[in-house]
Amino acid sequence: MKKRVIVGLSGGVDSSVAAYLLKEQGYEVIGLFMKNWHDDSVTISDECPWLDDSNDAMLVAQKLGIPFQTVDLSEQYKDRIVDYMFNEYEKGRTPNPDVLCNREIKFDVFMKIALELGADYVATGHYCRKTETQINGKTVYQLKAGADNNKDQSYFLCQLSQQQLAKALFPVGELQKPDVRQIAAKADLITADKKDSQGLCFIGKVRLPEFLQQKLKPKNGEIVEIEADFLSYNKSIPRFSSKESELAYRAKRINYNKEDGKVVGTHNGAHYFTKGQRKGLGVGGTIEPLFVIETDVEENIIYTGQGKNHPGLYNNVVFVVFDEIHWIREDLELKNGETLEVLARIRYRQTLEKATLHKTKEGLYVEFQNKQSAITEGQFVAWYQDDELLGSGVMS
Repeated sequence: MKKRVIVGLSGGVDSSVAAYLLKEQGYEVIGLFMKNWHDDSVTISDECPWLDDSNDAMLVAQKLGIPFQTVDLSEQYKDRIVDYMFNEYEKGRTPNPDVLCNREIKFDVFMKIALELGADYVATGHYCRKTETQINGKTVYQLKAGADNNKDQSYFLCQLSQQQLAKALFPVGELQKPDVRQIAAKADLITADKKDSQGLCFIGKVRLPEFLQQKLKPKNGEIVEIEADFLSYNKSIPRFSSKESELAYRAKRINYNKEDGKVVGTHNGAHYFTKGQRKGLGVGGTIEPLFVIETDVEENIIYTGQGKNHPGLYNNVVFVVFDEIHWIREDLELKNGETLEVLARIRYRQTLEKATLHKTKEGLYVEFQNKQSAITEGQFVAWYQDDELLGSGVMS
């Protein structure tokens, strides 16, 4: 009997080619489009509206001669992604909805629907690879970077579990993006030249302030500029009794006060801004552009510094609280006091940097060899060995 695969057809070229390749490989393929959003008022409507996408997905399915249907997951998406986003922004953290969408929607809600429809696997158009190995007689799944370094999307899947990976297929993971477009053109798929969608997973480009203003009300506050020679940046490091106390000291955020700098402008809500942000501050007249170095949602103040090399943007130790550590490779999970040399990144498309993981009772410290710019609470740090993604955690 043919194995049945349900492909998350998004209306883009990657998932279209994923479906095409699986059909060529002899699987029974079914295309499913996820409708995750109803409110077009906050989407920049010409940039990937869901209606056009579902139409393109349907035309691809027709061309390939595979069954197709749309599933409405907007309720689950609102509960698990949108409400979580509002909650995080309100706390002054910056969530990553794409990572969550994969963990909570595509490889959970959607996967359950697919399995109920008798699927053996769920496939997506992600640029990553899945391999397996045997450890103590047990099959262990490995999530690896996509063969195309420019398109590697493994970071977005950093929260997947062994159970989810067991049922997942990534047909374009071994290919380069130009080859994917070529395959689509040869197969005469309508998506061959369609440009890649950007913005929230399956929603499209969103005007973030308007999106957040649905729940988080505007609140006028002040923008404070901190000078690069601020005392806290240059104070001498104390001596530590243990590595753990040193890491805890170095991972700590600086608590700025209004008196530490000068007021240079106003904003309409600290919860709309994120660390490292340059656009949208509306403050001119500085030698170098201002960057957000910290937000204080309690006092509703945004702290900024001039230039992308401002010391307030940089640190090399990240902390992940115990409950938010996630291992894809459960067999490699660290015990208290253990360390592991890894490569890590704190955002998608960042080059992998050398780092050491330090496991403690409270959580996990990721100590980077080089200082990282704009470590942002609520985002994910992901750690690798060679091209294999081992685990991830929410930066706190």
